[in-house]
Amino acid sequence: MAEKRDYYEVLGVDKSADAQTIKKAFRRLAMKYHPDRNHEAGAAQKFEEINEAYSVLSDPNKKAAYDQFGFAGVDPNNAGAGGFGGGFGGGDFSSMFGDIFGDIFGNRRGGGNGPREQPGDDVEKLIDITLEEAACGCEKQIEISTYVPCDTCHSTGCKDGSKPQTCSHCHGTGRVQMRQGFFAVEQTCPYCHGTGKEISNPCSSCQGTGRVVKKIKEKVTIPAGVTTGNRLRLNGKGEAGLNGAPSGDLYIVIRVKPHKIFERDGNDLHVEVPISFCTAALGGKVEVPTLSGRISLTISEGTQTGTRLRVPGKGIKSIQGTRTGDLYCHILVETPVKLSDEQKKILRSFEASLGEGKSSGSHEPNKESFMQKAKKFFDDLKG
Repeated sequence: MAEKRDYYEVLGVDKSADAQTIKKAFRRLAMKYHPDRNHEAGAAQKFEEINEAYSVLSDPNKKAAYDQFGFAGVDPNNAGAGGFGGGFGGGDFSSMFGDIFGDIFGNRRGGGNGPREQPGDDVEKLIDITLEEAACGCEKQIEISTYVPCDTCHSTGCKDGSKPQTCSHCHGTGRVQMRQGFFAVEQTCPYCHGTGKEISNPCSSCQGTGRVVKKIKEKVTIPAGVTTGNRLRLNGKGEAGLNGAPSGDLYIVIRVKPHKIFERDGNDLHVEVPISFCTAALGGKVEVPTLSGRISLTISEGTQTGTRLRVPGKGIKSIQGTRTGDLYCHILVETPVKLSDEQKKILRSFEASLGEGKSSGSHEPNKESFMQKAKKFFDDLKG
């Protein structure tokens, strides 16, 4: 059985997200993965996972229990942790998901059983940026193909200044009843799609929808501190709605490209710094790159490979602006290569000199420690 994912991760929201943000994230994902819309393998399971996450995070009591105890807090079999129950057993299913299913089947904004608007869908756009751009912030211009309001009819969907008429099938209510034997099922009017209006003389540019597909350009300001997976929302910059209904939102999804020198860990940066054998033994200074320029790093005498040196404040400033990360320099002592005969002779003489004066202490502490551990290991095997 697959391991459960964190509910906030499932909906793609932060733990600090408010109820409206959680609901909007659920609406978007539910419409994307609903089995009646998405027939790809795994869509139904994804839809169930989304529903389960929303059933918990949309309920203040369940959300509080989940935040404190995790999955145990919403497990109906775990009364000791204050479990409220996951899934859908403890809630009003119709009130929780009715408006979502209405969206999926064309039954959008509006109150009661009257005609409803059909706002445009949200749009996602992936942007690749460099680590430097992520650290300092930047502006990007993007181009997307999306629905925009029709200029010919000014979003009315009607030709030559004509006006929509009341739908003759639902009489302007946007709803019709379908009878099957003893049962009557109310559903969105299939003729006007819930708008309550009919367009008898549709606009030739948009065919009566009030919108057309067009390539548009948008300038996006990316704040400093973003990282891969962050999403920026541009309100009302998504698809235009049908016949003048509100537009959806545009979501910019950030992807930071790998860097040739630095590796990022949260707000900290890591860099590998190769130094010579002599610098490691005698100490010295080396130049190290940072995102804001070069700095001089002091190498202590006897520095070993793997030594990590911290440079405070040379990482990335957090997106909240509360702190700046650090730069961690990982020392790599390089072994000399392609030595001449004379150089090899000097090194052998130097190695021999290390064995002299043992009483004053070892010049190779790691080797000595390793040999002692190896001796104890073999002694234990004999033992």
